[in-house]
Amino acid sequence: MQNIRPISDDLIYVGASDLRLALFENIYPIPRGVSYNSYLLRDDKTVLFDTTDASVASQFFENVAAALDGRPLDYVVVHHMEPDHAATLSSLLLRYPDATVVTTAKAAQMMQQFFGAQPARLLPVKEGDTLCTGRHSLSFVMAPMVHWPEVMMSFDTASGTLFSADAFGTFGALSGNIFADEVNFEGEWLNDARRYFVNIVGKYGLQVQNVLKKAATLDIRMICPLHGPVWRDNIAWFVNKHDIWSRYDWEERGVTIIYGSIYGHTEAAARRLATLLANRGVKNIRMFDASHTHTSKLVSECWRVSHIVLAASTYNNGLFTPVEELLLDLKAHAFQHRSWALIENGSWAPQSGKLMRSMIEDMKDMTILGDTLSLKSAMQPSQEEALAALADAIQASL
Repeated sequence: MQNIRPISDDLIYVGASDLRLALFENIYPIPRGVSYNSYLLRDDKTVLFDTTDASVASQFFENVAAALDGRPLDYVVVHHMEPDHAATLSSLLLRYPDATVVTTAKAAQMMQQFFGAQPARLLPVKEGDTLCTGRHSLSFVMAPMVHWPEVMMSFDTASGTLFSADAFGTFGALSGNIFADEVNFEGEWLNDARRYFVNIVGKYGLQVQNVLKKAATLDIRMICPLHGPVWRDNIAWFVNKHDIWSRYDWEERGVTIIYGSIYGHTEAAARRLATLLANRGVKNIRMFDASHTHTSKLVSECWRVSHIVLAASTYNNGLFTPVEELLLDLKAHAFQHRSWALIENGSWAPQSGKLMRSMIEDMKDMTILGDTLSLKSAMQPSQEEALAALADAIQASL
């Protein structure tokens, strides 16, 4: 059964959602699922913007046939060759062999790699090239490394619609409401949007900034991403979020406490610090157990706030592995420009503080506040003053 929805008089949503997938890219938990967006333009010429993941192929092909309603498919614009958007391309071209594939030269090369051959009808495009389809005219915007090197976007000058590839996307399946203004985006989607950005694209902040500069020259009235809701209202707010994230800036001046604790003593010290901060007027403190929170969520949370407290046990004379994984992941994503406070623990030879400090200092523009609080087995009453001094240092920095 077809399941399409009009976006405008001549643009139709033909994508599909998957609530069964547990791990996006076999890495990131997606309890709210994911959408694979595809759009069909019915102009003098018909244009399909991207295909979908193989998991939703049956629904996708029914949707495309319903949207075409007997018309031929003239063009397929491929913005990004990652299989969650291009796995069904070869099957689509078997159904519509007269369609011309419009894409970058790099993407055409990847088609050879994925499918063993390039399409019979291929139109390579580069920055500034245009394609007139009748009333609409598409201008192509190159977006390399957002987040693969072959990526491009399309801007429809007639409607002000930006087909943005993976940019401005988010985790989360769509449930009938395909527009961001039809859902509680800030309350229910923003965390997934941030987590999607920082884990998928966050390493490429400079490249995202370059694309945002290009976008600033366009009269954008709608954004159609490859994942998540379509934007037709409050676009500047969402674009600004991406500007903040891609500059490695923080959204909120606040404190997140992340602890890695084996038997609870490190956690107890972290919780005591949270209370001391609250007594000093710090609000909206968040706490996370690194052993029970996926690293992708911790990375996203670190991106959100200005100040991070890490409390970690020493393990095998090294750093407790979930905290080590977090710091390695942050470095891999070029994380920078934050303030930190540290708590270490070790029953006979505490090492975690030194190791955390070294890994943090290896990242760009980091500030470590106060002295590392060093525990041996458990926090002692005599250390309350040192913990209070650490709380003072954090509060003063805020």
